[in-house]
Amino acid sequence: MEDLRAAVGLQVADEQLLGDLATGLSDVEDLLRQTVHSDVKAVHDAAIHLVEAGGKRFRPLFTLLAAQFGKGNSEPVITAAAAVELVHLATLYHDDVMDEATMRRGAESANARWDNTIAILTGDFLFAHSSRLVADLGTDAARIIAETFSELVTGQMRETVGPVDGEDPVEHYLSVIAQKTGSLIATAGRFGGMLSGAPAEYVEALRRFGDIIGTAFQISDDIIDIASASDELGKSQGTDLREGVRTLPMLYALADEGTDPRLIELLSGPPLTDDALVREGLDLLRASAGLRQAQATLADYARRAREELAALPATPARDACESVADYLVARTR
Repeated sequence: MEDLRAAVGLQVADEQLLGDLATGLSDVEDLLRQTVHSDVKAVHDAAIHLVEAGGKRFRPLFTLLAAQFGKGNSEPVITAAAAVELVHLATLYHDDVMDEATMRRGAESANARWDNTIAILTGDFLFAHSSRLVADLGTDAARIIAETFSELVTGQMRETVGPVDGEDPVEHYLSVIAQKTGSLIATAGRFGGMLSGAPAEYVEALRRFGDIIGTAFQISDDIIDIASASDELGKSQGTDLREGVRTLPMLYALADEGTDPRLIELLSGPPLTDDALVREGLDLLRASAGLRQAQATLADYARRAREELAALPATPARDACESVADYLVARTR
């Protein structure tokens, strides 16, 4: 629990809450392993691959945290927490194929270990089992997860196609990451609240908080990829530059008339494969107004997220949610 708390910036001073979250997460882990089990060894090995690789487990954690505004952990809440994590894991299998990734969570990616076909089918397998779990939670839950699937796929397609003519690239980017990241975290909060019997106004506040905080997580990662040293990241700096991904600081820099022309040249060209060019690009980005503007946008998202929490009662669970919003800003400084 300590490693998880550090990973997402969760600060829990209340021992009872900490114990409830730890117990709930243990139950979620057990259910994840039971759910992805297959008597077909090839299917089981591929499906368990990313489950065992670990990760922050923020989505199930937020589901459990949201349930604290109702009656707390219950079998339906644990089921929903596992279901949202299965959706997240499924998208990672698919993302690694699209990105031609070779590593995921410190382990060899499924597409590298097996092949693209196995990785895609494994993602489909996890989507199917997530749907099966949610089917036991009622028609409302089934409709919500189906709508979330649609948002995730739409966001991925819009990212792949890029902004249409006349569409502002920054607005396009922010709406895409809201769909790709915010929508599932919003559903996690919504599930935790509704399945624990929380009042409707609490459920809606948790949904909105999740949507905003999910987008903030991606913006925070965008900034860290530029501003943090490799030894702090645990991976190479400038991954987005190397992959040719235009993140929020880069989009702001491209739109700023005062940006160094050399940075415009580097960002407008192909992905930077040369280490010297990556270092040059990072140095110019760190000095750019684009990075500062992205940091200001992140701070605004964190402020908006905290405002949504004002609708919730003042409890240790609300304090824990607020700590995540504060952490996302602090980790980029």
